[in-house]
Amino acid sequence: MIQDNVGQPLFTITDCYAFMHIETTRARRFAAWLTGLRAALRDYFGTVGRRRDEPINNRARLRNFLETRASYVAQTALYGYLRTRAGMIYPQLFDNDEFVRSVNIAKWHVWLACVSDLSVYTGGLLAQQSGGTSSEIGALLKEQLEGILKDTGVPADADETFAAHAERVRARLAGCDWNRVTDDEAPFSESPRALIRWAPVVENLKALDDEIVKNSVRFRWQEIRRDLRRNLDSEAVLRTGN
Repeated sequence: MIQDNVGQPLFTITDCYAFMHIETTRARRFAAWLTGLRAALRDYFGTVGRRRDEPINNRARLRNFLETRASYVAQTALYGYLRTRAGMIYPQLFDNDEFVRSVNIAKWHVWLACVSDLSVYTGGLLAQQSGGTSSEIGALLKEQLEGILKDTGVPADADETFAAHAERVRARLAGCDWNRVTDDEAPFSESPRALIRWAPVVENLKALDDEIVKNSVRFRWQEIRRDLRRNLDSEAVLRTGN
């Protein structure tokens, strides 16, 4: 059973079997969009054994890294979980306007959580790898976050709690002791919880999936952590502008 973000069922098992025999325009469009997304991600991030490295040595490159990697984890984690749970009827679910609305709400909250986690981890690396002070690192991460949030604004398909969530991200960064941020999975605490909280999947299934889903999100961050650790020039980022 699939549900909306407040726990109301969207489909029964009977509905799901009915959808298996329906091929609609929106379902076909969604399948095409998903294929395009995969191709775009492969093109951007490269394929296994052909990773595209680029030094992160100024603030513009750091911001691009934060934006693209947070979006990548948010989209692949959310749509991957929904596709696993829905199985064969996954494309057809997108014919239901309420389901689409719930997915859109979820994707923005998961994205905010991903931005939050990656920003905290980045601040910790800057503290470990540079001679920057906590105030310098805090100012840099605040600048990066504000630029990302300004570009995004309040998306039309987000819900009324998006702005409040963004404020919580700001508060988390403002309260960080950067010297205590560890180079491990610990900074990535919000994104696994956000996926379980916001994914439009019925609560009893999410309870069963909880640990597996959270571990899958943490796993998605591993290569991104390695890329940032390998390519980040902390001193250059702190000492240069955009």
